[in-house]
Amino acid sequence: MLFSYKAKTKEGQVIEGVIEAKDRLELARDLRSHGNVPLTISEKGHNLNEKFSSFSKIFSRVKASELVIMTKNLSGMLKAGLSLHRALSVLNKQTKNPKLSNILESVARDINEGSSFSQGLAKFPSVFSSLFVSMVRAGEESGNLAGSLSEIGISLEKSHALTKKIKGALIYPSVIVSAMIIIGILMFAFVVPTLASTFKELGVDLPLQTRIIVFIGNFFSHHLIFTFLIITGVFVGTFFVFRAKAMAKYIDFVIIRLPVIGNMTKELNTARTARTISSLLSSGVPIVRAVEIAKDVVQNVYYRKILEEAKVAIEKGSPFSEVFKAHEKLYPVMMSEMTQVGEETGNLADMLLQAATFYEGEIEGKTKNLSTIIEPVLMVIIGAAVGFFAISMISPLYSVLNNI
Repeated sequence: MLFSYKAKTKEGQVIEGVIEAKDRLELARDLRSHGNVPLTISEKGHNLNEKFSSFSKIFSRVKASELVIMTKNLSGMLKAGLSLHRALSVLNKQTKNPKLSNILESVARDINEGSSFSQGLAKFPSVFSSLFVSMVRAGEESGNLAGSLSEIGISLEKSHALTKKIKGALIYPSVIVSAMIIIGILMFAFVVPTLASTFKELGVDLPLQTRIIVFIGNFFSHHLIFTFLIITGVFVGTFFVFRAKAMAKYIDFVIIRLPVIGNMTKELNTARTARTISSLLSSGVPIVRAVEIAKDVVQNVYYRKILEEAKVAIEKGSPFSEVFKAHEKLYPVMMSEMTQVGEETGNLADMLLQAATFYEGEIEGKTKNLSTIIEPVLMVIIGAAVGFFAISMISPLYSVLNNI
C-alpha cells in the first residue's frame, strides 16, 4: 500500500512524502525508528503490482486444463494423507492464475470458518459447475473425497480433450473461410473497379452477373471502412443470435439435422449424458439428482427436454431406459439398450461409462476425418466462386476481342 505522511524531525522540521508500507502501524514504527514523530498518515492507494494483481483477478479466467490439473493434484495430495486445508494451501502456492489463487484462498478460509469444501466451491458457479459441486458433496458425505475428486478429474479431462479435438478440427475450415472473405473483399475493392473502368472506356455491354459484381466492387471501393464495419456487424450479430435463448430451439433443430455435424452432435450429447450420470452415480449421487445435473451439462435444447422427461419418469418409478427408447432419433439404440442392461443388473454406472467411452471414441475418429471431409467441399466452393468471378469478368473482354 502507498501512504502519504507528515512527520516532525528531531530538529522540529515538518517533512512529508509518499512511501510504501504494509499498513499505517508499520509506517509509523518506521518513521519513529528514524527519530521522526508521525503527524498524519493517510492511504494513498495501491502500488502498481497490487493494482495489476487486482485487475488480473477480476478479468482472468480459469481454463479447463487448469481445473483438471488442480483436481487431480488435490486428489493425489488427499490420498497421500495431507489435510484438505494444507492441500489447498499447496495448490495456491503452485498456481500462476490469480483468479484461481483467489478462489483457493476463499475456499480455504471458508473451511477454517466451519464450512464444507462443497459449500466453498458453490460460491463460484462460473468456475465449478453443479456437476463438480455435487460430486464433491457426495464424496464428503461418503468419506471418499479423494476418490470423488479423482473421478471428477477424469470426467473433466475427457470432456476437455473431446472439446479440444472438435475445436481443432474446425480451425482449418475457419482459417480458409476467413481468408476467402478477406481476399474477396480486397479483390472487389481494388481489382474490380480497375476492370470496370476498362469496360467503360471500351463501351462494352456487360452481362447481368458482371454488372452485379461491378456494382459491389464500386461500393466496396468507395466505402471500404464502412464495408468492414458491416461485415464485422454481421459476424457480431450472428454471434449474439446464436447465443440468444430465444433462438436456441431453432438453431439446435438445424444443427442436429445437418449432414455429418448432426450425427456428431447426437453422439457428443449422448457421450456427455452417459459420462455425467455415470460419474455422479459412482460418487453416490441419487439418480434423480444425477439426471437433473446432466440436463445442465448437455448443450442442445431437445436433449434437455428428454432428460427432464427422464427425471419425471424416474420419480414416478418408471425405468430410466424407457425414456431413451422413446427418443431413439436423438439417443442411439445402443444407449437405451446399455441403460436397460445396467438397470437389470444393478450396474448402471458401469454400463453408462462403457456407452460414454464408445461414443467418445466415435467422435474422436470422426474429428480426425473431419478435415479430410471438409477440405474437398471447401475446394469445390472456392473453385465455384473463383470460376464465377473469372467468367463474369473475362467474358466481356472476349466479346470485345471478337468484335475486333
